[in-house]
Amino acid sequence: MATAVDALDAKILRLLLEQPRTSVREYARMLGVARGTVQARLDRLERDGVITAYGPSLSPAALGHPVLAFVHIEVTQGHLDEVGDALAALPEIIEAFSITGGGDLFTRVVARDNAHLEDVVQQLIRMPGVVRTRTEMALRERVRYRTLPLVEAVGRSAPAARAQEPPRRQP
Repeated sequence: MATAVDALDAKILRLLLEQPRTSVREYARMLGVARGTVQARLDRLERDGVITAYGPSLSPAALGHPVLAFVHIEVTQGHLDEVGDALAALPEIIEAFSITGGGDLFTRVVARDNAHLEDVVQQLIRMPGVVRTRTEMALRERVRYRTLPLVEAVGRSAPAARAQEPPRRQP
């Protein structure tokens, strides 16, 4: 589902990431293009799946869950969907992916403390279809989840903005 992102799209995405609470009108002013151009670009980027959500980024640690672990889950053949659905019912599972390699699922788990983490892992082990788990605890975040460097790289290699209207004159 590769969508063509041009240089103007990349500039809009950068502003959206760096200044998410700014209005479309202000983005347009900053970029020197019409508000309708920015809105149309945002609509297309949403439709194409480039922009997947809007909202605040929350800290599990600030919500009382400072322990972060990654749990690999091996699943009985044919039970991947069932286990995936069961994972979605646990609030401490904040992400889960089907993977290749060692295990079938890779989850990101948060907990209040080590004892709570053990309780969550025990819940996982008791799920029908789970064969075994392997848990790795995070010690320190080294690179925060980010997409801005990717947007910048795409923007540098993107063609110039397609058939864009000329910049508006500022009064």
